Amino acid sequence: MKLIIEDVKKSFGVNDVLKGASHIFESRKIYALLGRNGSGKTTLFDIIANKKDQDSGRVLLEENGQSREIVQNDLFYMVANPLLPNFLTGREFLQFFIDVNLDRIFEHRSLDELFDWIDFDKFERDYLIQTYSLGTRNKLQMLMFILLKPKVILMDEPLTSLDVVVQLQIKKLLKEMEKDHIILFSTHILQLATDLCDELVVLSNGKLHALPDEKLKHPNFEQEIIDILSRDLNDSKDNTKLEDIVVDILEKEDQDV
Repeated sequence: MKLIIEDVKKSFGVNDVLKGASHIFESRKIYALLGRNGSGKTTLFDIIANKKDQDSGRVLLEENGQSREIVQNDLFYMVANPLLPNFLTGREFLQFFIDVNLDRIFEHRSLDELFDWIDFDKFERDYLIQTYSLGTRNKLQMLMFILLKPKVILMDEPLTSLDVVVQLQIKKLLKEMEKDHIILFSTHILQLATDLCDELVVLSNGKLHALPDEKLKHPNFEQEIIDILSRDLNDSKDNTKLEDIVVDILEKEDQDV
C-alpha cells in the first residue's frame, strides 16, 4: 500500500507554499515530515485529508497495484489540540463514536479493554472530557483511529505539548501499529523524528526531500539538518537536491574523522 503525493502545488495569494511536492509513502513505516514553522506541513496534511484543495497535482492511494484518489474513509487526521465534546465523559464519547461509525468499525474489544490498551486512567474514563489534560484528549484521538483502522494516519504535531510519560506511551503504540498503516508524523522537533520514525522527509522551499535511511543515526545528523533548514535554498545557484547536500556534508565529515 502506498500514498502517492504527485507534484502538489498550493499558493495563498502571492505566497507559494507548496511548489511541486512529490513523494511516495509506504505502509510498514512511520515517516517524519520535518520542516520549519510555516514551511507548509499543515497545508500538505490538509490537502491529503481533503480539507483544502491543491492548485494542481494529485494525492493517490495505491493498493494491489491499482491507484485511486484518496477519500475520507481512508484516513484519520490527528491534530495537536483536538476539539472534543466537553459535556461527555470519555466512556460516553467513545461509545457515541462507535455508534455513529458502526459500519466502519471492526474492533471487537470492549471499551475497558481499549482503555486498558493505551493505559487510560481507570477513573478518568468516567470523568467529563472538560477535565482532561491535553495528553488524555490525545489518547482519546488514538482510540478513535484504533477503532477505525484507517489506511493512512496523519499526525500533525501530536506530541509537542505532552509530558514525557504520555509521549513514550504514544510512541510505543505507534510502533506496534505501523505494520498495518501508512503513518505520517509532522513535527518541527528533530529529536522526536529521529526517535520514533523509520524515514525522515524534509519539507523545504515547497518541496519534499527524502533523506537516506542510513544517515538517521549519524552522530552529527541533527546539527546538519538544523544547518540545512536554516539555509535560504531560494538563493541556491543550482538544482542540487536537499538530500544530496546532506549526504555530501556527512560523507565529508566521515572522511575527516
